Amino acid sequence: MSEFLTTLIVDGTLWALGVFSVLTWSLILIKGWQHWRIAQQDRRYGKAFWAAACLEQAAALDDATGPQARLAASGFAALRGSDGTVHDLEHSWDRQELLERHLRQQIHKERRSLESGLAVLASIGSTAPFVGLFGTVFGIIHALSAISHAASASIDVVAGPIGEALIATGVGIAVAVPAVLAYNFFLRRLKLAGADFDDFATDFVNLAQQNGFRIRPAANAPTVVRGVAFKEVAA
Repeated sequence: MSEFLTTLIVDGTLWALGVFSVLTWSLILIKGWQHWRIAQQDRRYGKAFWAAACLEQAAALDDATGPQARLAASGFAALRGSDGTVHDLEHSWDRQELLERHLRQQIHKERRSLESGLAVLASIGSTAPFVGLFGTVFGIIHALSAISHAASASIDVVAGPIGEALIATGVGIAVAVPAVLAYNFFLRRLKLAGADFDDFATDFVNLAQQNGFRIRPAANAPTVVRGVAFKEVAA
């Protein structure tokens, strides 16, 4: 194998590991920001949702963002759409089944959003050491070729080229470790977020059951004045 090709492979391996490292740290920053942002949004929406006097007021919350807000919006849309009249297959479910179906579909959407990027981290964590080892093999081949041309096997001649060849393996391990740690961390965060979504969906179904799986029109919704709920009575 020519010296040029061997050098090209080793350099290409190091460049590939550099790209892997950039991808890893970019995903760590992006996923970290994503989880921090949704935690803040869910905390803010959760306080507003549970502070509402009734389900109708919770449905009318403004500036509702975040996974739990979208989950609630999907539930409210299902309750408004279940008017008891069957128009097509989509509305042929009973009210509770329709609500649970919408909530389950929204949970799947939120989980897919949180899962994005994890496959890349897992792939980098599992392949980076082998990519580095691949570069090391060709680096050692190049080093042994240089040693044979030097016609000497002294430690001074051998140590330098072999040490340089092992750099690729070290870089591969250095790239893989953050990727694996980040993957495990965000996978754990995904499981916790999924559990929170399931808990919120269960609570939402229970609240909807107390309301007969219906959302009353705004005109009939209770109005809160200084913590006292009452219905407006038309003159």
